[in-house]
Order: sequence, then C-alpha cells, then structure tokens
Amino acid sequence: MSSTLLEVTRAAHEDVERLERLIVKDLQNEPPTAKDRLYQSHRVRNNIDTIIATTGKLLEIYEDSDNARKDEIEALGGQTATGTNVFSAFYDRLKEIRDYHRKHPAARVVDANEEYEALLKEEPVVEFSGEEALGRYLDLHELFNQYINSKFGAKIEYSAYLDVFSHPHNIPWKLKSTRQYREYMGNLLEYLIYFFQRTEPLQDLDRIFSKVEAEFEEQWAAGQVQGWEKKDEENGEDLAQHTVIDLDYYSTVEELMEVGPEKLKEALAALGLKTGGTVQQRAERLFLTKNTPLEKLDKKHFAKGSRGPEQNGSTAVPQDINSLKDVALMEAKMKKLCDLLSKTIEQTKENVVKKQALTYEEMEQEREEEETQVDTESDEEDQQIYNPLKLPMGWDGKPIPYWLYKLHGLGQEFKCEICGNYSYWGRRAFERHFKEWRHQHGMRCLGIPNTKNFNEITNIEEAQELWVKIQQRQGLNKWRPDLEEEYEDKEGNIYNKKTYTDLQRQGLI
Repeated sequence: MSSTLLEVTRAAHEDVERLERLIVKDLQNEPPTAKDRLYQSHRVRNNIDTIIATTGKLLEIYEDSDNARKDEIEALGGQTATGTNVFSAFYDRLKEIRDYHRKHPAARVVDANEEYEALLKEEPVVEFSGEEALGRYLDLHELFNQYINSKFGAKIEYSAYLDVFSHPHNIPWKLKSTRQYREYMGNLLEYLIYFFQRTEPLQDLDRIFSKVEAEFEEQWAAGQVQGWEKKDEENGEDLAQHTVIDLDYYSTVEELMEVGPEKLKEALAALGLKTGGTVQQRAERLFLTKNTPLEKLDKKHFAKGSRGPEQNGSTAVPQDINSLKDVALMEAKMKKLCDLLSKTIEQTKENVVKKQALTYEEMEQEREEEETQVDTESDEEDQQIYNPLKLPMGWDGKPIPYWLYKLHGLGQEFKCEICGNYSYWGRRAFERHFKEWRHQHGMRCLGIPNTKNFNEITNIEEAQELWVKIQQRQGLNKWRPDLEEEYEDKEGNIYNKKTYTDLQRQGLI
C-alpha cells in the first residue's frame, strides 16, 4: 500500500517516530556490563543514522523538484485535464484498495511494539582485534613497529611507546617535515579515529574536530602551536628557511661538501631538486644554484612531482609551510583523541605491564576466562550488599563467613592504653599488635623493654609495676657487661670485656 508518494511520506514519518521511541526505551535500561553498554551505544547510533537517512528522503520529497507530490495531491482532489471530478477520484482509490486486499487476504496490521524486544536484544556487529578486547585496550603494535624503524623514532619497548606516542612535540620539527613522519602521523590519526568511533559511537567527532581546527588556526597564526613555535621571529625567519644554505659563504664544491649529506639533502628538497647521489653529486647540484636561477636549470636536476624550473625559492617556502601546517593539524587532532581516550591508554599500559609477567599458558587461561565470564565488569560497588549481621568485609569486598567471625573473634574489640587507647578488632589483630611499631614506641616512652614478659599487658600502671618486680627479682643476678660480655683475640682466646680491655691497653694483644 506504499505505492503512492503520500503513503511513502506517511510511512517515513511513522518510522522516524518509532525509532525515536525505541531509542528512548533503550536508553532507559541501564546496561550491567561494559559489553552491554557498548552494544547499546551502537544500537542507538544505528537508529540515529537511520533517522538521518529517512529525514533526508523526506526533505527531498517536500522539496518536490519534479512536482510529483504536487501532481499527486491534485489527482487526489479530482483535478484532471477536463476538469474537477472528486467522486471519480474517490471511487478509483477505493477500487485500488479493495483490489489490494483481495489479492492479499492474509495481510494484517503489524504492531510496531512487537519488534521492541527483539531490537533491544540485538547485538550489533562491532569488529575488534584480540588485543583490543572489545575496546578495553588499544592495539598500536603496527604503529609501534613503524615508529621504531623510522628516523624520527627510537629503539624503545612497546610499554615505553605508549608513554611517548601522544607527545609528538618532543620530536624535532626537522624530522617531522619528512614524508615518513607524515605517513606515520596519518596512520596513527586514522587508527585513533576508527577506535574512537567503535568505542564511543554517540560522540560527535565532527563537532570535536571543528573546535580543534578553530583553536589550531588561532595558535598557528600566533606561532604558539606546541612543537611548532616560530623561531627567530625577530629576524623574520621561519621553519622552512632553516633548511636553506647560504651559498655566498662557499666558493668551491669541496667546501660545500663539508656541510654534510643530510643538510645538503634538506637544502635540495627545499628547492625541489633531486636529493639522491653521493655527497659530491649533491654538493655539485646545489652549487649550480649559486650563479644560475632555478628557472634556467635543466629539468633533469629537478625531482619528480615538483614544478621544475617554474619553482623558485620564493614559491618553495609557502608550499613547505602548508605541508608542515597539515602535519601540525594532524598532531592537534591526535592529541585531542588521546585526551578523550586517556583512561583507555592507562588501562593499555597496565595490561601490557601485567602481560610481561605472565607465561603463555597464563595469558591463554586469562583470555578464556574473559570470554566465558560475562559479568566480570559489572558495577558491583553500586549494588547493595546484604549484611544483616554487620560482619567485617573480606578481601573480595563481601562479608566474611559467620563461623570465621566467631572462631577468630573478629567482632571483639581490644583497647591498649600503651598505644594511646587504640582499638584492635579481633583476637588475631590484638596479638599481632604487640610486635608492631605503635606498641613498641609506647613501651619505649615508658622506659620499659618490650619483651615477652609484657605480653597481654595493656595498662600503663600494670606494665610499670611488673617492670619494678622484674628489676627486684633480678637483684645481683642482673647481667653485668664488663664481666660477662665475651671478646676474642686473633688467636681464638676468649676473654671477658674487662680483661680484654686491660690486655689491649698494655699492648699484649
């Protein structure tokens, strides 16, 4: 029955309203796990895209560029070439409806609410690599290999790369002006965009980038882009002019060769000339430009893709600046994505460090547990824990068993006056505190040694009385270091402290 244009319009409006209600109902459900939350976001994103596409078709219908909608409305009003005949148009339409139901007797009105349950349980297909683990971690191994095998990179571990890849301003701008770095930054930005779209499908990335571009234009005009600040601005120099060699200081090719192959290559590239060959060939090619304008040089000296003799020094600089600006803009977008994915980057670092301490069997076992355990990341801390007896919490955040509570007396409170009336819960904690610093410090302040004789003593007066009794009981049997402390000479003879000191003073030992 959607053969007419007006019926197509009505059905499109109905689809838009149905999808809007479906989005509202889906967002009212709180997903228990991160996986369900990801699927919910993608379902909503798909519905929004469908609404946008349907609305675009409705706009085309209402614009009526081919007057099809206007003609159909006039036909429904009975307007024909011979005049207006409303009854004829009405009966023609009625006949068409009867013919349709005669051909399709089993047709019924479909209730859109019946599709809700199936659509809300739908699991969209989202592709993630095994390393990404459904969007929990980043997979930057290919970019890491590209980084360590480049001139601008360094030979570092993957865990260290995760700390430095989001800080491109630490790389010198001369190394960032190469095609290799431009390709690397383009690949890095492309991956981060793709990852962000898969993990955060409801974010408006175009709006985020438009704001980044506006801020970047202001900073670039002021020369305040981090890592791309203008140098020697007072002298009117810019980034591209540092690659140009002043040939007035060199009178021969041999003197120009002392500059080095890399600087010669940069200077030739800035002028659009070929950069290959030996050091002498590069110097000879560059020395030609000292007395010969670029437009008069032979085309064979220019690199492929350059404008040849038409390119001079004045036009090479703006072209290079535009290229550097594009690279700087990619860096700005990449930094913004790293800020948005900061939590994921930290989780990736922790996961890499943890895997370094695991064997292959342990990693496989952990991966199987993650696949089979659906509710591993559920928000258990938000759920109310049933604890009517108010038992202490164990290491897993749950109440300990009641029998364990009664066995160790975990619910019993012990106070120690020597520790400053500090409370210890449970017999085990109370017995252990006698060896801790708090109790030892309290005994030291009383001038009493913390020996096993004072176990179970928590009162200051009792400890002092016991110390007096111990001193009285020792009496003459009290240990005397000068007579009982033993010393040994080089020959193995044993003396007490007093005898050893006398002999040493006399020089006999």
